[in-house]
Amino acid sequence: MSKALTLAYEEYGESSAPALLILHGFFASSRNWKQIARKLAEHHHVYVIDMRNHGNSAHSSTMDYPSMAADIELFLDARQLMSANILGHSMGGKVAMWLALSRPECINKLIVADIAPVSYRHSFDNLIQALKQLPLEQLTNRKQADDLLAGPIPESGFRRFLLQNLILKEGKYLWRIDLDIFAETADNIIAFPETDAFSTYPDRVLFLAGETSRYIAQDSVYHLFPGAEIKTIANAGHWLHAEQPVTFCEAVNLFLAG
Repeated sequence: MSKALTLAYEEYGESSAPALLILHGFFASSRNWKQIARKLAEHHHVYVIDMRNHGNSAHSSTMDYPSMAADIELFLDARQLMSANILGHSMGGKVAMWLALSRPECINKLIVADIAPVSYRHSFDNLIQALKQLPLEQLTNRKQADDLLAGPIPESGFRRFLLQNLILKEGKYLWRIDLDIFAETADNIIAFPETDAFSTYPDRVLFLAGETSRYIAQDSVYHLFPGAEIKTIANAGHWLHAEQPVTFCEAVNLFLAG
């Protein structure tokens, strides 16, 4: 495991309110969660974190769940937070689950959005290759990048999400993320580490599943999180917080208030 990193973050709400950390997914950043963070900040002191190798946080050749969980532990320690409510989506959900299993005392209440503590079988290889093949030196505007990616990545909303990682600096386009690191560590993100050394996490956990998503199978959750409550959000897929933000925030607030 690499040395824990100090992470960039955005902050919302009153410092006197209960702390809530939001951990984003692969290829995302804190900026993808601004709308949700502002809603949840009515009742919580919200920290939206840029995970290592994402957003404005530092890059590291190591990207796996034990290392990313250690980053969150360092974040809590630096703010003298003994524990916090944690909401994690996709990759961020796996970070949160690993922290809950390895350091349960760090968690007050846990919410996991559309992911389970399992290794999946899909691959990011073609996606990362498509991004690496984008001719950055030829780009004069973002629409060109979008048009060039339309073939390998046909879903326009997903392209726009990915292209938030494309930034203009001194007149030149470049990736804010290190695609070589992403290519080398993507298998770690798809996987979930071995949990035999841990006890089950005994407290209640809210798992939020998108109705049209297939990431959460019930039997993949209860063996590690026997107190899990799985709630399905209608008319939503994997990006349930973006597709149904009102329903998503209502479910989060209800659980945290309970």
